[in-house]
Amino acid sequence: MTLIRRRLLLVLLVLCGSAAVGLAAWQLSWSSALRLVAARAETDLTQTSERLIAQLQSYRELAVLLSDHPEVEALLRPGFAALGQTLQEVTLREAEELLQSIGDKTGALRIAVYRRDGHVTARSDLERETPLPLLWQEAAERAFQGALGLATGVDPETARRSFAFAAPVFGQRGAAPTGVLVVAVDLEAIEAEWRADPSAVFFRDMRGRVMLSNRSELVLATMGATGGAFPEYQARQAAGHDLWRIPAGGRYLPKLALHAKRELPQIGMQADVLVNVATARRMALTQTGLAALASLSLGALGLWLLARRDALRGRLLAEAAAKEVLEARVRDRTRELSQANEQLRHEVAERKDAEAQLKAAQDRLVQAGKLSALGEMSAGISHELNQPLMAIQSFSENAQLLLERGRTEVVAQNLARISELGDRMARIIRNLRAFARQENAPVRAVDPVRVINAVLEMSAARIRDSGAAIDWQPPAAPLRVMAGEVRLQQVVTNLVLNALDAMGTAGGALTIRAEEAGAEVRISVADRGPGLAHPDRIFDPFYTTKEVGPGEGMGLGLSISYGLVQSFGGNIEGHNREGGGAVFTVTLPAPGKEAAA
Repeated sequence: MTLIRRRLLLVLLVLCGSAAVGLAAWQLSWSSALRLVAARAETDLTQTSERLIAQLQSYRELAVLLSDHPEVEALLRPGFAALGQTLQEVTLREAEELLQSIGDKTGALRIAVYRRDGHVTARSDLERETPLPLLWQEAAERAFQGALGLATGVDPETARRSFAFAAPVFGQRGAAPTGVLVVAVDLEAIEAEWRADPSAVFFRDMRGRVMLSNRSELVLATMGATGGAFPEYQARQAAGHDLWRIPAGGRYLPKLALHAKRELPQIGMQADVLVNVATARRMALTQTGLAALASLSLGALGLWLLARRDALRGRLLAEAAAKEVLEARVRDRTRELSQANEQLRHEVAERKDAEAQLKAAQDRLVQAGKLSALGEMSAGISHELNQPLMAIQSFSENAQLLLERGRTEVVAQNLARISELGDRMARIIRNLRAFARQENAPVRAVDPVRVINAVLEMSAARIRDSGAAIDWQPPAAPLRVMAGEVRLQQVVTNLVLNALDAMGTAGGALTIRAEEAGAEVRISVADRGPGLAHPDRIFDPFYTTKEVGPGEGMGLGLSISYGLVQSFGGNIEGHNREGGGAVFTVTLPAPGKEAAA
């Protein structure tokens, strides 16, 4: 009984020791991982803060320089009202032309000069006698005191988030300011450049309202407010770092993130960053598990050695006693010892065989993981290259018919198109490789009408076979969207071919539209097929309603399209339409004036 208790105590000590080692390993691993994440957060915070300050600094200098401009000072001189109407009009026109020219060149949202009574004297958009907006009054009051004023908020006229610098205008040296010059900056134009940042970054004003962010769900949210509230989160300290748990933050906010912040007194804001710590947590858990497993293995080995030592000691004592009592049974005891040694050798052989089988099983698991990853890559590449190959086959068949008819000039055109499609396949492979590495290629201004025309041209044979009627009306005004031309063509091709598959060979109307919607452009593809059975699952990988077999879909088209549209900073959604059928809508941001030009 005493031996059993001693062994139980040793087992308990081994378990407690393994738990202690695991706990210590967790604390060390978690602290080390959080330090790395915190360093990354500080780097992201520094880069984004310096980038925003640098972008706003030019407008601050513009406000200070313009406030001393002679044409601006002339509008606010005490003797301006005494001038004749003609001189007043000339002075006002020259000042407005100056403000308008500078506003167009610098991209400022608005430049305006206000008198002390709060009414406008001149504006870059040529609107006169407009009272000073409430948004800028606090900044103007500071400017009337002789200092540079700052203001952030939603511009009441354009309904856009803006940042304003208010600089005092002095009529004479040593005198009180006679007016104020306000330069407003469009924050939404600055924000559009940050969509691809991996970490969630947002800037709050003095009231705690988010004015800029690369996550649209945080824009204009206020911490602690009832309306437009910030997503609910629970904050706690871990290894000296601030961790936020955001259970309902949406698709683009991490569930568990490290939070870092920095005050920016230069622009009256506070910069915040949320960095996902899921990878760091998994790494810490893995290291903890390995440490606990190693400790438990060492403890088990020690227990096994103690047990073997006790067994051997008992056996030797029994043999010694038997030898002293019965000398005649020496030969029998020797035979028993030989059998025991044989049994030990057999156990050692079995243990080595078991270790060899365990290692073989581990090698098979590793190989299975490699084959699984290779299968996923092959499926994605096969799907992405299927459509260009079909187009090449179609052009090749047309070339054979045209050669028989002697239309060599059209054959040359088809061969040129086949070469272009080959180049396009190479670009598709590069895009797929970048997509698999979670890289975002830079986007540029793309003509969606040209993309749609190219898709319809490549799908012409497929459209004729299906008997579908194409309703495509290009818009009268030119459109531009921020995207990658090849990747956007892949998205539209997936939607068109899916619509043709849904309608089958019975024909039907396939409607395609591209239209401007404010600061965005919407591309819609609508069919008259059976509709969507599960609208909430259409973007899940490997979800498909087609039959399983060679040449059929693998359920990756819409999933890949969803990822591509998200990388453009846009959105894609699908739903059933009235009267039967389905409609998919791709919403993409439109470029600014400079990009469009």
